[in-house]
Amino acid sequence: MHHTPPDPESLTRRAFLVGVSLPGQPVFVVEEHLDELAELARANDLSVAGRTLQRRKGPDARTFIGKGKAEEIATAAGHVNADLVIFDDDLSPGQVKNLEKILDRQVIDRSALILEIFVQRARTNEARTQVELAQLEYLLPRLTRRWTHLSRQAGGIGVRGGEGESQLEADRRMLRTRIQQLKRDLKRIERSRAVQRRGRRNARVVALAGYTNAGKSTLFNQLTRAGAKVENKLFATLDSKLRRGALDHDGQTAVFSDTVGFIRKLPHHLVASFRSTLEEITHADVVLHVVDRSNARWEEQMEIANEVLADLGVERDRVVTVFNKFDLLNGDRPAAEAEGDGAAAVWVSALDGSGIADLRHEIRARLNGGA
Repeated sequence: MHHTPPDPESLTRRAFLVGVSLPGQPVFVVEEHLDELAELARANDLSVAGRTLQRRKGPDARTFIGKGKAEEIATAAGHVNADLVIFDDDLSPGQVKNLEKILDRQVIDRSALILEIFVQRARTNEARTQVELAQLEYLLPRLTRRWTHLSRQAGGIGVRGGEGESQLEADRRMLRTRIQQLKRDLKRIERSRAVQRRGRRNARVVALAGYTNAGKSTLFNQLTRAGAKVENKLFATLDSKLRRGALDHDGQTAVFSDTVGFIRKLPHHLVASFRSTLEEITHADVVLHVVDRSNARWEEQMEIANEVLADLGVERDRVVTVFNKFDLLNGDRPAAEAEGDGAAAVWVSALDGSGIADLRHEIRARLNGGA
């Protein structure tokens, strides 16, 4: 008997996206942010079943969008068989609880979605520790019976609730215990990183930074011949990598560091947990700010990455702006003065290698000038 194979889309969880345009946020900008949220959903193996956008004068304290709009979304999400509803803005634990009652399905926000992607992508012990800490700190105030998978996630700590203690209280206590343990583990990892950095004291370090999916790993491979994994998706790289690469034919080399990408509204728990990884950028002699120049939102992405670099204490004179994916612009390179950043940028295609010699020359000049 012939069986028709199931449609892969039908095996995927379906998401309904919600964006809110508040005063000062044009609708077209919120639409672009929903496009990025859709990319994040797909990066988390979700299919996007529908989306809606609402204009509001301010967030509703109980549901963020108001009860009437929530009921409207419940109907729309039901029509497209959505399993969960994802908000592009951060929701309070109370808002999530109230929305789940009205929508009768799981509700998460952008931060929770990004955390889930990080959980899937973390490979090294350091990344897994950082991500688990960020996720548990995010989920602790949101812990309800819907998160029954947490006791499995939190590593079987074996904490038993006392007489009369509710299961929810026991779970919260277990998570707090696990959070303290992870913080101790991260302290050890940070001390180990500091020792490794001292061992590289005489090496010149060049860190790659920038918005997620800007092409940092492809550029890293060009500069070091490292063969690092490259995927055209958001947050393909979580684990920082260090490789030595040549700068000229005279034997001058540098240690290149590839780090996690940035994104709009990166959850602050993640930034805090990844502090030790991001310190590779802080301590670098030169920082390559890689910008996907083919992206329609390149200016916003560039500004977000600049803000993160500034928060990390990276001085502007250590940063080289690298406009990547030149190959996708059909050779149509805009005038340098139109870039508005003040400093001259280096144009490259990390994919086909064009401009890499110019970039090596610029790195060499920066390192030798600062020697």
